[in-house]
Amino acid sequence: MNKGLAGCLVVGGVVVLILVIAGMSLAGIYNRLVAQDQQVKAAWAQVQNVLQRRADLIPNLVETVKGYATHEKEVFENVAEARSRLAGATSPREAAAANAGLTSALGRLLAIAENYPALKANENFMRLQDELAGTENRIAVERMRYNEAVQAFNTSIKRFPTNFLARMLGFSEKEYFEAEPGAQEAPKVKF
Repeated sequence: MNKGLAGCLVVGGVVVLILVIAGMSLAGIYNRLVAQDQQVKAAWAQVQNVLQRRADLIPNLVETVKGYATHEKEVFENVAEARSRLAGATSPREAAAANAGLTSALGRLLAIAENYPALKANENFMRLQDELAGTENRIAVERMRYNEAVQAFNTSIKRFPTNFLARMLGFSEKEYFEAEPGAQEAPKVKF
């Protein structure tokens, strides 16, 4: 066999090996991005799940309070409206805004309960209040998990050399579930 031909075969083999390794590396990066994208979607679905649980509890809470506070119609309407906005939210930003509105409306509803000692002692009301408190904790945990998944994904698509592949394949930054401006302030309850 000719030395020149043998050299070309070795160089060709090395080039093919390099291409195979590069292809496998790109496939690994792509698969990792897909997995992280799915983690973000799953985490968002869980946020929506606990927000829905909260929205499902609210009508029971409202009906229980209504029995005691029939003249507080505006507060009940505000809670129902805020619940509808939350149910219709399609993005983390919309959900955060709707969630803030619902939290404020629920704060006013629970403040009404303070004016009705018999309601505060009602077993159904107490159970619903406990369920709502547990759900609020679940929401906080799932929001945190969602934001952690978003952070991992966003970090991955911004790192070199993954950022080139991510851009070419259409992976874009995900939106965090952030608190609305002023969420640190306690809601003002007025009667």
